[in-house]
Amino acid sequence: MSVLTQVNQSTTAQSKKYAVVAAMLLAMSLLGLANRAAAAEYYNCSNPTGCQLIKSIEPEDNLTATQYPVVLAHGLGGFNSLFGIINYFNGIPEALIAGGSEVYVTKTSAIHDAEFRGEQLLQQVQTITAVTGKQKVNLVGHSLGGIDIRYVAAVAPESVASVTAVASPEQGSKMADWLLNLVTNSSAKSGYAPGEYNLRSRALINFHNALGRFLDYGSGINRKQLQQQDGVRAVTGLTTDYMAHYYNRKYPAAMPSEYCGQPPDNFVVNDIPYYSFSGVGTITNGLDPSDYLLSLTALSFGKDDANDGLVSACSSRIGYVIRDDYKMNHLDSVNQMFGLVAWGEVDPISVYRAQINRLKNNGL
Repeated sequence: MSVLTQVNQSTTAQSKKYAVVAAMLLAMSLLGLANRAAAAEYYNCSNPTGCQLIKSIEPEDNLTATQYPVVLAHGLGGFNSLFGIINYFNGIPEALIAGGSEVYVTKTSAIHDAEFRGEQLLQQVQTITAVTGKQKVNLVGHSLGGIDIRYVAAVAPESVASVTAVASPEQGSKMADWLLNLVTNSSAKSGYAPGEYNLRSRALINFHNALGRFLDYGSGINRKQLQQQDGVRAVTGLTTDYMAHYYNRKYPAAMPSEYCGQPPDNFVVNDIPYYSFSGVGTITNGLDPSDYLLSLTALSFGKDDANDGLVSACSSRIGYVIRDDYKMNHLDSVNQMFGLVAWGEVDPISVYRAQINRLKNNGL
C-alpha cells in the first residue's frame, strides 16, 4: 500500500470521526434548545383582562407534563392572587409547573352561582385554548369551582380533556341550607314576602356582594370592570334542594343517583373522565386559626355526616373518587392557610401532583 493511500485512509477515518462528534454535538444542542422551548409556565387570568404570565421555569422533571393545559378554578369567595400576596391555590401552580405542566389560574365572580360563574369560566377556557393552540384543557375546581367546571364540560365538551373536583359540594352544602334559612326565615318572620328581605338580611347580602367586589379588585380587575356579584343566587345555588332538583338533573354527568351514594362505575362521559377527592375533619392543625371557624360551620352537618367544615364527604363524590377521607379541612385542600395543614397526612400539593400525573399517564 502506498504512502498516499495510507494518508487518504487516515484522513477519511478522521473525517468520519469528526462527523460523528459534530453530529453528537448538534444533537445535544438541539436537545438543549428543545428543553428550553418546553419551559413550563404559570398564568393568572381575570375575565375582563386576560391572562398574565406569573412564572416561567425549566421543569425539574416531567411528572405533571400533561398534553393539555391545567386550568384551576377557585371556589365561592375566591380569587386568583389577592393583591399579589395570597394565592388561592397556595403553592400548587408552582409545584405543577416544576413537573412540566402549563397552568392557568382563572378568576370568576367571587359571589355568584355555578351557571353564571361557569359561563365566565368558559370564556376564559376559550381564550386559553386560542392562545395555547391546544384544543382542550384539564379542569380542576375547588369547592364551588368543582361545580363550575361541570357546567363547562356539559356545554362545551369539545374543550375539556378532564374534570377534577376538589372538596366540591356536588350535592349541595348543609351550611348553605342553614345560611339561606337564616336570611329567608328572618325576613318572613318580619312579614316580608318571598324574595324580599328585612334590614338584617339585606345587610348580610350587601356584605357578601361588597366582599365579592373587593376580591375582584384584589385579583387585579379594574374598578370599572368588576364582575357581577349576587349573594342570594350564590347561597341558593349551593343548597341541597337546588342541587338535587335543578343542577344535578340538568348536568347529571358522573353523579351518584342519591345523596351519599357512589358515582357510576363508568366515570367517562362524552369522552371526559371525571375525578374527585376531598377530606374530612376541621381542626387539623392547631396553629391554623381558620380551623376553629370551620369547626363551628361543621355544626350545621350534625354528628353523622362527615365533612371538612363546609362540604360533606358524601356530597363531594363525582366520577372516580380518589379519596373522600383525607385528613384535610376545606382550606387544607388548597394548602391554606399558608400551608398549615394536618400533621401525619400526605400534603395537599402531593395529592394534586399525583392527580395531574394520572392525567398525564392517561394521555391527557
